[in-house]
Amino acid sequence: MAILILQHSELGGPGRLGACLRDHGYALDFRRPDLHPVGHAKGVPGDLDNVHGLVVLGGPQNVTDLGKYPWMQAEAELIRKAHAAGVPIIGICLGAQLIGHALGGEVTPREKPSVGFHRMHLTPAGQTETLLAGVAWDSPQLFSCGQEVKSLPPGAVLLASCKNARHAVFKVGLRTFASLAHFECDRPQAEALMASEKGLYPAAGVTESEIKVQFDQWYETYARLSDRLCVNLATYLFPSAKRLSA
Repeated sequence: MAILILQHSELGGPGRLGACLRDHGYALDFRRPDLHPVGHAKGVPGDLDNVHGLVVLGGPQNVTDLGKYPWMQAEAELIRKAHAAGVPIIGICLGAQLIGHALGGEVTPREKPSVGFHRMHLTPAGQTETLLAGVAWDSPQLFSCGQEVKSLPPGAVLLASCKNARHAVFKVGLRTFASLAHFECDRPQAEALMASEKGLYPAAGVTESEIKVQFDQWYETYARLSDRLCVNLATYLFPSAKRLSA
């Protein structure tokens, strides 16, 4: 059995989260649904056989274009199946938006793109959430998205908000965790992600020099807290009985 990693672009790998899951003894099964048809060995599977976790990563695609992408429709259905079965799910950016949509929330375009580091604040529920233990109540997080989860799925609990994203982090049930923030990025991945979004800087109200200053001021804190979040997810979200030796 393995944790399924659904990746949607060359830049959108699991970064520090993938390394942490490996360090904790989990086998990872990497898929590229955007490049392979549904049911292909590298595409979205049709069932949850031999899957004991999902990590749904970010990408340049939009949930509001779901009708154009059979693989994205299949991902939404897989999320619904996994959630109903109690299989742990982590969604990041596009993945978080897919969780929101698949479980009954609403995803819409933002008034303006969210690019760069923004201060994120834990809600009272987030301050007492085990998965966020050790994460500062006010901290910088990295964003790169043009859509948002406008309304949360029924029963979802809001864990963190920021000025640019009211529903920045949320949880549905016990084992479905969604983050619009890119906590998975190591430094090269974060820099590459920001460089790929230069065309959006004017619309997002940020400049290249401001992004550089943000990295200088906030990356160290972001990395330390993101590492803590990854350890929490690996420790508490996934059943230890499913760990495999590397």
